[in-house]
Amino acid sequence: MSRNYEIYRSLGISKEVLSYGESILEELRERFLQIDSTAEYNQLKVIKAMQDAKVSEACLLGTTGYGYNDLGRDTLEAVYANIFHTEDALVRPQITCGTHALALALSSCLRPGDELLSPVGKPYDTLEEVIGIRPSRGSLAEYGITYRQVDLLEDGGFDYENIKKAINSKTKMVTIQRSKGYQTRPTLSVGRIGELIAFIKKIKPDVICMVDNCYGEFVERTEPTDTGADLAVGSLIKNPGGGLAPTGGYIAGKKEYVENAACRLTSPGLAKEVGASLGILNSFYQGLFLAPTVTASALKGAVFAASLYEGLGFPVIPDGREERHDIIQAVTFGSPEGIVAFCKGIQAAAPVDSFVTPEPWDMPGYDSKVIMAAGAFVSGSSIELSADGPIKPPYAVYFQGGLTWPHAKFGIMRSLQQLLDDGVISFQKGVFCLNRDK
Repeated sequence: MSRNYEIYRSLGISKEVLSYGESILEELRERFLQIDSTAEYNQLKVIKAMQDAKVSEACLLGTTGYGYNDLGRDTLEAVYANIFHTEDALVRPQITCGTHALALALSSCLRPGDELLSPVGKPYDTLEEVIGIRPSRGSLAEYGITYRQVDLLEDGGFDYENIKKAINSKTKMVTIQRSKGYQTRPTLSVGRIGELIAFIKKIKPDVICMVDNCYGEFVERTEPTDTGADLAVGSLIKNPGGGLAPTGGYIAGKKEYVENAACRLTSPGLAKEVGASLGILNSFYQGLFLAPTVTASALKGAVFAASLYEGLGFPVIPDGREERHDIIQAVTFGSPEGIVAFCKGIQAAAPVDSFVTPEPWDMPGYDSKVIMAAGAFVSGSSIELSADGPIKPPYAVYFQGGLTWPHAKFGIMRSLQQLLDDGVISFQKGVFCLNRDK
């Protein structure tokens, strides 16, 4: 039994849950060493980018008003461009979330009569209204931009034959979602994304390939822009913000397309020249500095969760042995009660709002009730320990985050404890069993 049993017990973890968790960890030491090696590489990559850009104390101060000549903002964007090996980057607190960053990139590069193609199936739920798959005010569809989609094959592979058929004279832009979103499909590795982009560019070289990079930054040693992506887009309250960025998003890629996004964010003629940083730059820089090791903590939590729940017989994607390409772990419970209990456990493990009970609700941008657990220092930050899922078949929950590995470990065991407490599972004759009526 762990020497820390008494403190775990005081936090609601039973001896049975802790013993099971510790037995799982014995098998993961080599995996964790691999994660730490990648974190070390990416940490040095970030430091080099900051040193090359000559980040100084003056860069941390920020501006007000129009934000003209904001040294810290412009230098930070040079740092991001260096890390992603791109011509330019837009990194702003005025970008409110990942969906906003993606909408900016799409709407700034597409024009009436153009067509957007997703060769990896349905995009994340909140993008459906951006594109116009679900009718919404201001969608791309309202501006005469059409959309075409090619689903992945049953084994998660690319349907190259139908992708080739889908590309036509109107195809202006391709959107590739790296992470699984609310789907139980494999996350795409940087290598596989590069292969897909090479295939598409061979058919139509001038097509713009954008990658939704949310949850994937610093998981591997390379990023999609290293393997052919014209744009990589993400949120600062996920991996690259390191848990310190209180808001913001980024778009990194070819200068022309980044400039398009800047004109859409601010105004034609003003573009990147305006946009005050309002004293937020210190957290952007420090969060980016911490991001590789914070991402590593979240990855360890994802691997632990996969191994723990797979051992209980629940379907998990990816499993505990697969390589990781994002920080999200999907666990399919097959019932609403399982999702709710899991999220209650994650919330109960939080440093903030641990006493709150999450409930499913009609969240804007989704087509079903969604439950979210996130007792976070930054509201909605999914690099912090969090879990969410739509209340619809196959009733899968999506777990991510953990600013520190000990917190991720505790949160996962607390989720298992909640399943036990709520009767979704039981402990009989020394083993955990699924209660089928739940």
